[in-house]
Amino acid sequence: MKKTIIITGIVVVTTFIALFIFNKIFDRGDLSGLLTEVSRGKFEIAVTATGELLPEKSVDIIAPDVGRRRGVRSRDIKIQDMVSEGTEVQKGDWVATLDRTDYNNSLKDEQENVDKIRSDLQMALLDTALKLSSIRDQIENQIHTVSEAAITLRNSKYEPPTTIRQAEIKNDQAIRELEQLRRSYNLAEAQTKTTIKNIRTRLNRFERRVKDYEEVLASFVIRAPTDGMIIYKRDRLGRIRKAGSSINPMDRVVATLPDLSSMLSKVYISEIEISKLKEGQDVIVKVDAFPDKSYTGQVLFIANIGEILPNSDSKVFEVQIKLKETDFSLRPTMTTNNKIIIKIFDNVTYIPNECIHTGNDSISVVYTKNGIRQVVIPGESNTKEIIIKKGLEAGTVIYRTLPENPEKFKLRGKELLDTIKSSSAMDESYPEENIKELGKLEF
Repeated sequence: MKKTIIITGIVVVTTFIALFIFNKIFDRGDLSGLLTEVSRGKFEIAVTATGELLPEKSVDIIAPDVGRRRGVRSRDIKIQDMVSEGTEVQKGDWVATLDRTDYNNSLKDEQENVDKIRSDLQMALLDTALKLSSIRDQIENQIHTVSEAAITLRNSKYEPPTTIRQAEIKNDQAIRELEQLRRSYNLAEAQTKTTIKNIRTRLNRFERRVKDYEEVLASFVIRAPTDGMIIYKRDRLGRIRKAGSSINPMDRVVATLPDLSSMLSKVYISEIEISKLKEGQDVIVKVDAFPDKSYTGQVLFIANIGEILPNSDSKVFEVQIKLKETDFSLRPTMTTNNKIIIKIFDNVTYIPNECIHTGNDSISVVYTKNGIRQVVIPGESNTKEIIIKKGLEAGTVIYRTLPENPEKFKLRGKELLDTIKSSSAMDESYPEENIKELGKLEF
């Protein structure tokens, strides 16, 4: 009998202990799921955004300016071959080679033009020599004719007048022909000089074109202007310039050599949140490549004009954040997570946002574990939590969501109505009927 009583007592105690532990576990489950405690301490309001690293300063590696040469037509140029991104280079090292095909063909065309003009020049010189030589021979022959006519005229002074007159006519005619030949020679010489000059001018122009094309082609081997690490150029769509890409004459950057001692994190902030940001605000930056590290930074630049990114309908504003630390393991285009600190409150009371409930009267309340519907005065909030100015104490257990039978909870916080009423009356956007409803609440 005594043994049975002892066993029964042990079973009762064990059951009691089990129920106690079960209740504790159940309470903890409620606390982590449906319930939470009011917190007190440091409270941050921040804007978060993902971005990418880029150097604050960099040296651009530029393709040749083809268009600055008058004889060369500017056009898109393809990159034939290029050093791998991330390669460390020294000043003068090879970086890229541009495709020569189009310009080689143009050079051949210009060289053919030069050869043709040179041939034309030689023919013109030969023709000129022959033509002038023929006229000179005619002049020499005519000089002899003039001399003979003069002799005949002198010898005819004893002849009849008719014979003398004929001799005079032949002499005058010979002299006129000589003068005509000399004028023809001078005109032919002047015409020839002009023709030769024009041909030489054309030849010089095409020879300059050949030289320009040769210089352009020589510059198609691009070398590093200074020491550094090669980073491929990216356009606004994020596409990189590599072997096979084309370079536009208006944007001739092939790659960059970044200064890794000073890095920026570039982010895009929505037009809804951009008004919260100011230059100089502190930022906590984390890099996906190094999850165990965090960096401090400051907002350096905020764009004044918004833009629409691809695959997006809303406007965003570019924001640049300068990292305060120097870390040479950081690389451009690495993905960053940025928390821009807007405000920090010390030693304030706050709760999760979902704990606040507002009815048609626009009065904010929370539901406590002990059956109270407590009126509160909320303050500023972040994406997860909200400050409670008045109405709650730290450690109070409250519901995260609307509890069952909320109408059974007792309303408390009448002393806060005057504060709510005065602050609401100052807010012109607050409906008049809601202000009147404040005084009708039953406590």
